[in-house]
Amino acid sequence: MTNKDILQIAMEQSALDINCKTSDFFCDHHVIVRSGVKEGARKYYKEPIPCNLVSYGNNIVASVQDAYREIIEEFLKRYEFYHCFETPNLYWLNEKLEAAGQKICFMAEYYLPDIEKLHALSCDYKMVILEQSDFVNLYQPEWKNALCSERKELDILGVGAYDSGKLVGLAACSADCDTMWQIGVDVLPKYRRKKIASALTSTLAIEILKRDKVPFYCSAWSNLRSVRNAIKSGFIPSWVEMTAKPKSTVEKLLE
Repeated sequence: MTNKDILQIAMEQSALDINCKTSDFFCDHHVIVRSGVKEGARKYYKEPIPCNLVSYGNNIVASVQDAYREIIEEFLKRYEFYHCFETPNLYWLNEKLEAAGQKICFMAEYYLPDIEKLHALSCDYKMVILEQSDFVNLYQPEWKNALCSERKELDILGVGAYDSGKLVGLAACSADCDTMWQIGVDVLPKYRRKKIASALTSTLAIEILKRDKVPFYCSAWSNLRSVRNAIKSGFIPSWVEMTAKPKSTVEKLLE
């Protein structure tokens, strides 16, 4: 695959996720579509989604339920698209949404591999390719970023780093959709800053590409440790998302 192929696949997937057209991400103006999830969307995307704002760096494509369309239209008119994902502008949006029973919930930055920069990095520990059957006893707190106990059936491939037979680092991927697998990585605290995370992430990304799938990586913008790992491993920032959820959902997450 080329970088152009990878970006195209990611945009096609986003279009399925938020019920828009791939071409919408290239427009020089904002695009608002009715909220929906098309067949082939990421498996954890469930309807109804009150509001999801997605940007690949050209504009914002907003997938919105009819009840909140006017709020989003006004918000997008007020600010440049790259200022719509930051405070204090988000206070305005959250206040309007909260009055309608919604709140801003998830915000994330997504990364795609740069084929020209991606190569398998090394570390001082033995690395082993792991299959789904190897994960059975690994659903423990120390591997919560690499594996998801709520969606075990999607955890499909991984790479482990071992110190004298002890697992000290794990990168694994979730088959979130037909074309793209998401990478998560964990390293035990005493083994951090030893190049393990980037070795695992880059090796797993290459293994995913060998299987004709696109690896992708997600991080909170403020998680600099994770961001540095993505960049060191050969990934580059590619798109951002912001989602609104019902107030009850957000408040439950805060418990």
